[in-house]
Amino acid sequence: MISITPEVSRIVKETGLKNGIIHVFVLHTTCGLTINENADPDVIHDLLHRLDSLAPWKDSKDRHMEGNSAAHLKSSLLGSSVSVPVQNGSLVLGTWQGIFFGEFDGPRTRSVCCTAIHSQS
Repeated sequence: MISITPEVSRIVKETGLKNGIIHVFVLHTTCGLTINENADPDVIHDLLHRLDSLAPWKDSKDRHMEGNSAAHLKSSLLGSSVSVPVQNGSLVLGTWQGIFFGEFDGPRTRSVCCTAIHSQS
């Protein structure tokens, strides 16, 4: 799990988004995005541990020939996108929240697409 909050904040500033929503979407099927606690690294450790318990890497009943079914399941559990409100040019996140990219079948080169949606008000 990698915090991408600083990068998303930078994109908000670069787009000139003052008020609206920044939508973050990952373009891959074996990684995901989530918003979770970024103050205590043990939370991310525990989250990964629980995901590994739910989707162990080796399962004799898996049929996918690439052998990465666990990564696909973890990606589905996290999801492929998050949307965060933006007010006065800043992400609106709770005190302990951060945006995390979960890599479940890498390391690999990955792409994330950010869309700035400007508010009309």
